[in-house]
Amino acid sequence: MLLQQLVNGLTLGSVYALIALGYTMVYGIIELINFAHGEIYMLGAYIGIITFSLLTTLQLTSPDSGVTLVCMMMAAIVFCGATGMTIERLAYRPLRTAPRLSPLISALGVSIFLQNFVMLAQGPRDKGFPELFIQGGIDLPGGRISAIQMFIMATSVLMMIGLHLLVRRTKIGKAMRATAQDKQMAELVGIDVNRVISVTFLIGSALAAIAGVMVGMYYGLINFSIGYIAGIKAFTAAVLGGIGSIPGAMLGGILLGLIESLGAGYISSEYKDVFAFAILILVLIFRPNGLLGANTSKRA
Repeated sequence: MLLQQLVNGLTLGSVYALIALGYTMVYGIIELINFAHGEIYMLGAYIGIITFSLLTTLQLTSPDSGVTLVCMMMAAIVFCGATGMTIERLAYRPLRTAPRLSPLISALGVSIFLQNFVMLAQGPRDKGFPELFIQGGIDLPGGRISAIQMFIMATSVLMMIGLHLLVRRTKIGKAMRATAQDKQMAELVGIDVNRVISVTFLIGSALAAIAGVMVGMYYGLINFSIGYIAGIKAFTAAVLGGIGSIPGAMLGGILLGLIESLGAGYISSEYKDVFAFAILILVLIFRPNGLLGANTSKRA
């Protein structure tokens, strides 16, 4: 049972880590908690279903489920990336110099708007996700890794490695790090700060879209409210690892997934959501900067 719960926890933690990266990237650059990020993840799942339905209607679905899956993910990435950039341009950029409470309220308003928009457009009932993976996997002593679990973990690891390389090895990554360190100085040396922030929202939204499609395949059902709980847990993961730290978001997501899975397996599955919020409270009390977060206290 322990091995199986560890596999389940790593799978869930990989998804939390992808969503948490969006939170921590945005906060690291503009110090904003984008509470609408969970709804971007939810939109990714819905775009995946809509794309599959469209391909089926047009009789363009491929016998190879991998091709269909790539089409679903690409559509989700494009739509959610564009949505994230639009939200930044319309809801956050005009409030960039406003008091911190104003963009926070704006983020909550965007979250509520997206939830209700999807509910009205797609209906309040659960949507069934297409089964694109055959029943396969690897049997282990005391556990089993299914094909979809291997796919989720492998995809998440590749996305995290790709993001790390992007931030550390590319010109836009250097611009992102410079903007996060000092926006005014970055502007003085010729960096287009608005473009960097837009690209940050684009990347974070794309990662959330991928997570949404994968979770839809994993559980088989989605609804308009899945973004709320997943967003809160991913935010908890970002705080656990250290808000603003990309490695911290990865570590926090994995740890949170393991804690939730082990708690559900050995204590009670009915209280699985409680564990995330209990961890958030404990981290804020005993280590408010997170496991890998830097000390953000201002010097006198």
